[in-house]
Amino acid sequence: MNNYNTDSKIWLKFAFCSMLLIVSFFTVILMGAADLTLSSVYSCLFATCADPLTQTLVWQIRLPRVIIGALCGAGLAVAGAVLQNTTRNPLAEPYLFGVVSGAGLGATIITVAFKEASANYLPIAAFLGAILAIVIVMAVSVAGKHARKIESLLLAGVAVSFMLSALSQFVLYMGDPFAANRVMFWLMGSLARVEMPHLYWIVPVLLIGLAIVVLLHRQLDAILLGDESAATLGINVTLVRVILLMVCAAITATIVAYCGGIGFVGLMIPHIVRRLFASTSLILVCGSALVGAIFMLWVDVLARTAVDGQEIPIGVITSIIGSLFFLTLMHKKV
Repeated sequence: MNNYNTDSKIWLKFAFCSMLLIVSFFTVILMGAADLTLSSVYSCLFATCADPLTQTLVWQIRLPRVIIGALCGAGLAVAGAVLQNTTRNPLAEPYLFGVVSGAGLGATIITVAFKEASANYLPIAAFLGAILAIVIVMAVSVAGKHARKIESLLLAGVAVSFMLSALSQFVLYMGDPFAANRVMFWLMGSLARVEMPHLYWIVPVLLIGLAIVVLLHRQLDAILLGDESAATLGINVTLVRVILLMVCAAITATIVAYCGGIGFVGLMIPHIVRRLFASTSLILVCGSALVGAIFMLWVDVLARTAVDGQEIPIGVITSIIGSLFFLTLMHKKV
């Protein structure tokens, strides 16, 4: 009876979050520098736009930004939840691999080397840089006598992150000052330049990653009990961990390539979901996707509307919120 009541509460919470996501989706489209009415947006989405200006605002500016923003929040939150369970470290997050530093190095090189065409190739360069960081972290962590320890992966991620950041700073220092401004704004995270074609890359990576995590959620729950306990259940812990880590890395690298560096989402959202729902992997991942999408939609609204005539980088807002969140969490635990 207790299990039935618990399951019912969880499903009610999922239903509430799903409705909140739908309401947030349509509400956020209305908000911005230009005022839109609900009737004009509804007509533009499901019938015919009232005028060319509304069509441009909805289909070319607001809708791509809202969709990719929701996917960005969901992807980072899911990657954070999986990474925390995989490493059994509550402070683990997607950027642990040095993904942002690697993407920043790729973006920096392409911006300094190809000034005029850098905007077209920046996502590709950022993605390749992020993948390079992942490969270096994995190679460093599996080398040596401590290769089986998860701590070696965490330390390798920190070391590689500092190394790639230093290389980026050196390239910017030796390059064009205007290139530094472009790269720094991109690194702080923004949805200002996202377009509908970007979904062709983001959606498949996110869906495939979610499918793999769902298929391996029982193995992930077993890893939470400890490597030895999981091994006694017949689970190849090393193989499952490598697969899940690569899934997290691919999701994060794809999002960073188009949205820049947006920190603390993968670190903060899983903690909120554990309190709202449960800590089992399947529920945690699904809940993180919903809550992460809702969170990112409203953070983007704040970034667009907080200052008249200017847009605040999303990464700045998420870092402030995340820092305050964990200071509060530490205070309660102390």
